Amino acid sequence: MLRFLARRSLGALVIILLISAITFLLFFALPSQPALMSCGKNCTPDAIAVINKNLGLDQPVPVQYWHYMTGIFMGRDFSVGHCPAPCFGYSFSNQQPVWGTIVDRFPTTLSITLGGAAAFLVVGVGIGMLAAAFRGTWVDKFFSSLSLVGNALQIYFVGVVALAVLVSGLHWMDNPAYYPITRNPGKWFMGMLIPWLVLSIIFIANYSRMTRSQMIEQLGEDHVRTAKAKGLSRRTVFFRYAWRGAMAPIVTIFGIDLGSLFGGAIITEFTFSLHGLGRLAVSSVNETDLPTLMAVMLVGCTAIVVANIVVDAAYALIDPRVRLA
Repeated sequence: MLRFLARRSLGALVIILLISAITFLLFFALPSQPALMSCGKNCTPDAIAVINKNLGLDQPVPVQYWHYMTGIFMGRDFSVGHCPAPCFGYSFSNQQPVWGTIVDRFPTTLSITLGGAAAFLVVGVGIGMLAAAFRGTWVDKFFSSLSLVGNALQIYFVGVVALAVLVSGLHWMDNPAYYPITRNPGKWFMGMLIPWLVLSIIFIANYSRMTRSQMIEQLGEDHVRTAKAKGLSRRTVFFRYAWRGAMAPIVTIFGIDLGSLFGGAIITEFTFSLHGLGRLAVSSVNETDLPTLMAVMLVGCTAIVVANIVVDAAYALIDPRVRLA
């Protein structure tokens, strides 16, 4: 297991470096002058030259990339001062360290991701298992029909309906907002509840359908039929044999979804006016704020890669037939 994790971590590092290099080169191939955004409207060539020198933009692109990557781990010195590690540079739009902005926005995205993922995983898998256990009955048909309806919905539609009904209409909840959990756990929970519910409705449909199909497939496997022939109880066969075999593809999809949400739930954050990494990425694109956009992309890439490593390691725990050699 340790050799597997070390090998996958090394491969993940190579992937992140390749993505960062390609992204960095693409950004600086754009026909734009980032110094103009820092300079303002009344800008002279001398002022642009000073800004380029202060931000290190007067050097060749490979040298800029090397300084950028080493600055993440060791910090970096600019003409305006020292940027401590992890240093992602200074924002072109507000001249503030990018890492401070990432730290401010990340808790919002983290709250949306963990709460929503826990909700749609537990409820979606539970509904799928229930439909598989009562295959062919009205329970199966009801949940299967419900999942088809949920699969056709979109966040920007369900989110607006939830705000109109729960907030503006019935006044059961306040507008979604992020509150630090360390200060007020109750307000944090209530502020994130509507985004969690909306994410659950969207993702539950996929997880319930996949769980149902995987459970039905596993219940027809030879080792499950052998367990039934030995006289084991239906509950033991269902959970000990069929359920563990059905979880491998579920965990794969969950790892991808979790990493994507960590990278920034853009539509969710815009729908509920939450300031997370997704909204930060969009604003960075609109303002051509390359350091901020690079930092968001690296954080999202790292989240997806780490989630996939955890998923691969979890295979051996879920299904003993999987070997990590």
